[in-house]
Amino acid sequence: MTLPFQIRTGLGHDTHRIEPGRPLRLGGVALESPFGLAGHSDADVLLHAVIDALLGAAGLDDIGTLFPDSDPDFLNIDSTKLLSEVARLVSSRNWTISNIDVILFAQEPKIAPYRSAIRNRLAELLSLPLDAVNIKAKTGEKLGFIGREEGISAAAIATLIRENSH
Repeated sequence: MTLPFQIRTGLGHDTHRIEPGRPLRLGGVALESPFGLAGHSDADVLLHAVIDALLGAAGLDDIGTLFPDSDPDFLNIDSTKLLSEVARLVSSRNWTISNIDVILFAQEPKIAPYRSAIRNRLAELLSLPLDAVNIKAKTGEKLGFIGREEGISAAAIATLIRENSH
């Protein structure tokens, strides 16, 4: 039996180290923080994980291949622009984003005050209903590089669907 559609799932992960004095953006939202994340782009670790999850599900190259840190065009780029390009690539292959689920790992800052804004922004960026986007945050319980506030990490899973051609 052939199903009338295909389903694919992709997993994405990213980590950036903390850099004092740099702006902190997570999920396309600016957070109040005395530090940001180090990176060639704006270092939005959450969007980078989502991008890799989408690319993986669509069977495309990863974020580092498509947007290399050796390319000056991507220096300090707003990661929402990268996400928009990836959403376009996914759509051009006739995939529809079904849902996104993200876990953000950060000891500080506390994510709860920003969770709703991040979730809304991600839904807006991907033209998804709010219930198709989930954001969870975990601390490092003061363990490891997350707990020592040396970095922030994110993991994301994306589900894509596509109608089978008949």
